[in-house]
Amino acid sequence: MSDTDRAPRGTVTLSVLAILAILGIAGLTALGIWQVERRAWKLDLIERVDQRSHAAPAAAPGPAAWLAISRTTDEYRRVTASGTFVPGKDVMVQAVSDLGAGFWVLTPLRTDTGFTVLVNRGFVSPDERKAGAFAPPASSVTVTGLLRISEPKGGFLRNNDPAAGRWFSRDVAAIAESQNLAVVAPYFIDADKSLDAPGQPHGGLTVVSFPNNHAVYALTWFGLALMLAAGAVHVGRHEWKIRKKSPSRV
Repeated sequence: MSDTDRAPRGTVTLSVLAILAILGIAGLTALGIWQVERRAWKLDLIERVDQRSHAAPAAAPGPAAWLAISRTTDEYRRVTASGTFVPGKDVMVQAVSDLGAGFWVLTPLRTDTGFTVLVNRGFVSPDERKAGAFAPPASSVTVTGLLRISEPKGGFLRNNDPAAGRWFSRDVAAIAESQNLAVVAPYFIDADKSLDAPGQPHGGLTVVSFPNNHAVYALTWFGLALMLAAGAVHVGRHEWKIRKKSPSRV
């Protein structure tokens, strides 16, 4: 017996299937539209960040501006700060860079305007760390780089351990507390290559990259919605053929 020889499905069953199909199509379409909107937002973010990171550097924000600083409006701004590094306060944060696995060297800079800001002076390898020849310049310096927002708590599945000196993220508040620093900016600066010198950390390794797979996700959701719609049409047409062939069974 062919499938068209079976009895038609009941009205209640067909109604439930139709409702589920409509809800599924609507939900998948909504997810696709959401991804399209996310893609537009991401492209705008990428453009704004690109403009910030290539603009002329502005003075690093002082205490009066700290409450207004946010990831959305300020991260990756080019900033500059002049002052003197605080000796003996280096913090090593585990990192992976274009140069391999190693550490970021964060050192507090006491600015000429009276506040302190953590500066990521750059990257050192494990061997360079053992050598220990990366003390900050003793004279006054001008640091130029990208403003970065604090990274609280730790890295992926790894919590910072200040007491043991193990750091997996650049948590400004925790680092400042562990080093007994006062009046510290709530951000840090990723220094460019202007501080590079023999025996010093390698600066300018900040990677400004945002994954943007929203178009693929949108096409996936829309494709699933089309497949579900095609399946619903197929079931509806098949059911219509059965009813047309066997009207007495309806």
